Amino acid sequence: MTMNPTFLSATRLASMVRAREIGCRELLDHYIARVERLDPRINAVVVRDFERARVRAAKLDNTTDRGAPLFGVPMTIKESFNVAGLPTTWGAPAYRDSTAAGNALAVDRFLNAGVVLFGKTNVPLMLADWQSYNVIYGTTNNPWNVALSPGGSSGGSAAALAAGLTGIEAGSDIGSSIRNPAHYCGIYGHKPTWGICPPLGQSLAGNVAQADISVIGPLARSADDLSVALDVMAGPEDIENGWKLDLPPPRATRFKGLRVAMMTDHPCSEVDASITGRFAELADFLRREGASVSVTARPEFDLARGHRLYIEMLRATTSARSDAAAMEHWRAEAARLAFDDASYYAMMARGISMSHRDFLLGNDQRQRMRRAWAAFFRDWDVFLCPAAASPAQPHDHAGERWERCITVNGHRVPATDQMFWAGISGFYLLPATAAPLGLSPDGLPVGVQIVGAQYADRTTIQVAKLLETAWQGFVPPPGWE
Repeated sequence: MTMNPTFLSATRLASMVRAREIGCRELLDHYIARVERLDPRINAVVVRDFERARVRAAKLDNTTDRGAPLFGVPMTIKESFNVAGLPTTWGAPAYRDSTAAGNALAVDRFLNAGVVLFGKTNVPLMLADWQSYNVIYGTTNNPWNVALSPGGSSGGSAAALAAGLTGIEAGSDIGSSIRNPAHYCGIYGHKPTWGICPPLGQSLAGNVAQADISVIGPLARSADDLSVALDVMAGPEDIENGWKLDLPPPRATRFKGLRVAMMTDHPCSEVDASITGRFAELADFLRREGASVSVTARPEFDLARGHRLYIEMLRATTSARSDAAAMEHWRAEAARLAFDDASYYAMMARGISMSHRDFLLGNDQRQRMRRAWAAFFRDWDVFLCPAAASPAQPHDHAGERWERCITVNGHRVPATDQMFWAGISGFYLLPATAAPLGLSPDGLPVGVQIVGAQYADRTTIQVAKLLETAWQGFVPPPGWE
């Protein structure tokens, strides 16, 4: 082995295999050995498929056509994606004994792109937490500090990448489930424009419809990897063959002339100084590099109203996972709560029990807000904001998730406040790339959420790439060499 491949990007790994600097089987065994030796510290790779992977790697070693973009790259994937012969449980005990009959469409696309899939990574119950724990697989820890959460719901994905246990990953995002773990673990993640990456096979009980707001997307150790993986994942499925995806090129290829709007705080969600401080440094850096930076530019609608609507429509969307008894409970809760109750619990209850008519009325309001975003992005290329309210937080499994608190600027605030930053791009179906900004004073990763106009996925990833080159790239957590 000419170079330690552990923390290299997937594109670099593929080029090494393509040039026969390292064999597919040799590279796979390198990551498998790391999983066997190091994963007990974080419990990220919870489903293992080593032998089938070794067979595939050996076949690739004898292949002369090595042009696939991710040729020979060892890959793990979020547990919620179907992989033939492996369980798909979403951490739910009722699905403990399930076995997928076939692959998710994204899995097939990655395999066609040359990856060697060798395992699946941990998630929270029903993908519904910014932690990653469940009764089937246990708790996943953050490799930067095992007492902390790696985020969720793609927490196992982000932890495995940060710890150097895999080459590339894919997750899903309806409430920052790609962006939050990327931020907590110091890696890259891309939440695509809604609808461009078909999620077929990333579901429970054979569901085939794409849910509102929800997307699938890549996680990686470099921005280039996000770009390659997005090209692999994106595009219509067979029944949608009447359209062709043609994402526009990046709006800018350098900082000079880039139009940047930035928001680092909002009454809906206080943000820790460890994050806002890095944003202030970033703004100064961007100005020095010739970018136009505004810290006051905003789309012309009430972001707080948009946040409330996001929570209600998010919970309406995820209510499909609730049984009849749960729906009765939430209808009763919504009926007893005061009309002007603006608590997260009240928004959640109203959302879960929302009528179809109210959903349609809410969607009309959202469309007006989406048009305001479109007008905003005629003047600005990207919108930079936090992915979460703080760096990674301690494990906290007590009670219901909406009852828990996190520490921001030395005091306790509701953990659900930071859903504001999840909805800032997700609710409006916009692309957003999470990229490392550096470390907090406590030595924890801090990230930025780069939001773009609808279908401007290449722009947000390109800005992440510019920052990777000139500001901050992936840094391995200490102790994982």
